[in-house]
Amino acid sequence: MALLILALATAFTLPQARADAEAKVMYHADFSDPRRFSAMLTSIHNMVNHYENNFIDADVRIIFVSHGIRFITDNPLEGSPFAEDERLKEERDNLRGRLMSLVNMNGVKLELCDITRSAVQLASDELYDSVELVPSGVVRIAQLQNEEGFAYIKIE
Repeated sequence: MALLILALATAFTLPQARADAEAKVMYHADFSDPRRFSAMLTSIHNMVNHYENNFIDADVRIIFVSHGIRFITDNPLEGSPFAEDERLKEERDNLRGRLMSLVNMNGVKLELCDITRSAVQLASDELYDSVELVPSGVVRIAQLQNEEGFAYIKIE
């Protein structure tokens, strides 16, 4: 009887996160297209839902470099190569809401290249909450891949 109870309990046990199953994924955002950023947010949403539904501990990050800065500030960056266009202006509220939902509900981390921020002289307090500055975005990407085992994804 005890074996039967053990067998049934094992059969109906939900999958548990294993230390070796932790998912580490980074997305590289260096583009200006709001449609592409929207597709990236959808991809991340689908990924984190999959991990959560399967009880897999995940560390998901977005590394913002160059034009990607457009998506983590409400500053229109006028006069810079990254200036807000009409399409971004129309989509900004929606994109911000979706991004912040991923941060607040799913623990997605946001990292911005400080070289990019400095180049446009954007004050760090003009960035969205939760954005962490890293000295160099491309160095950070290499570090996450080479030293910490992160998978690299770039939405085309």
